[in-house]
Amino acid sequence: MLGEPEYNMNELFAQLGLDSSDEAVNDFIEKNQLAKEEKLIDADVWSDNQRMFLQEEWKKDAAWVEVIDDLNVRMHPDA
Repeated sequence: MLGEPEYNMNELFAQLGLDSSDEAVNDFIEKNQLAKEEKLIDADVWSDNQRMFLQEEWKKDAAWVEVIDDLNVRMHPDA
């Protein structure tokens, strides 16, 4: 029997088709810092499919929303 999926940063990166190891997640965030006025969803780092996933999950206020919000905060350190 499958349990409830975990909703954390590593799993979000796996959902996005990115390397989901702790080191890869931290490296991605460090290398892709966004300007204060740049929206997470508008960042050039996402493919169309990744952008659509993030946008749809955010709009649905789905289980991923807290993790996406955390990613947004971590990619906007000066905000």
